[in-house]
Amino acid sequence: MAKPKILVVGSFVMDQIATTEVFPREGQTVLGGTFSKAPGGKGANQAVQMARLGADVTMVGKLGRDSNGEDMVKTCKEAGIHTEYILYDDKLPSGCSVIILEEAPGKQTVNRIIVLSGSNMSITPDDIAFLKEQIAEYDLVVLQLEIPMEINELVASYAYAKGVPVMLNSAPSAPLSDELFSHLTYISPNEHEACDMVGIQISHSGKDVNMEEAKAATAALKAKGVKNVLITLGESGAVLDTEKDGFFYSPCVSGIMAVDPTAAGDSFVGALSVGLCCGWGYEETLKFANHTAALTVSGMGAMPSLPTLDKVENFMREKAGSAPDTSVLK
Repeated sequence: MAKPKILVVGSFVMDQIATTEVFPREGQTVLGGTFSKAPGGKGANQAVQMARLGADVTMVGKLGRDSNGEDMVKTCKEAGIHTEYILYDDKLPSGCSVIILEEAPGKQTVNRIIVLSGSNMSITPDDIAFLKEQIAEYDLVVLQLEIPMEINELVASYAYAKGVPVMLNSAPSAPLSDELFSHLTYISPNEHEACDMVGIQISHSGKDVNMEEAKAATAALKAKGVKNVLITLGESGAVLDTEKDGFFYSPCVSGIMAVDPTAAGDSFVGALSVGLCCGWGYEETLKFANHTAALTVSGMGAMPSLPTLDKVENFMREKAGSAPDTSVLK
């Protein structure tokens, strides 16, 4: 079996991260702690995570011709991602974000994020027309919602026509067309994004999850046409409702102190995508994704905190006693 071949069409965002002990109120100025920059963006984060876990990953997205763009391409290349199809905008800057981390003593770190799209939103149908035939080469196509919806719909339709599975990480929250739903094999919102789509809030605390609400939310999403639904529940883990094999719940890894939750969801989706392509069982794949995300929240920055396969394997053996058969990824 060859390494999983995954295509990611999505965003690049240079994260600018400020820490503070308290979020400022309206009209208030506070003195912060530290400032740093780190490459990110949902598309690029997920692509880097998949590549660091051993998958054969190709990234398609659009950058400005600036230093932020150069830094993000460099990080992708260092992860082993194929970057030859990355696009460039001669006028707009690369996407960036402002992230405020509240680091109150003794508490989990929480974040607030503003994304400034820049060149991410200037991808055109002509830019990705080459994928109409080429998309058949991939085992999985992964999309998010930080690029034009028209592009996501086109790529999903190309993949569907060629019988290639599509994973949509439906973030940030946005309305989705019936046609897009019908072309998806997997959708992976967080609990808030799922609630925006189907109006069902899932109650949970720690490993205590209201499974009736969770099953109602996944069933409502499946009714829209998508075959498999994953909903992440923050520190409570994730639920997965599959087309043929039933419903699964996987709790978060216990005893983890979140240093920076940025990119935890991207890390989870990246690891989940790799596991699905490897053909592991759903329980094993969810456990792998949860352990990968747990390592991510333990480090600062989006891409800098995304772990390698060796780190995840060692962590799983330490915390869970075993790890999946990852021989195909090496």
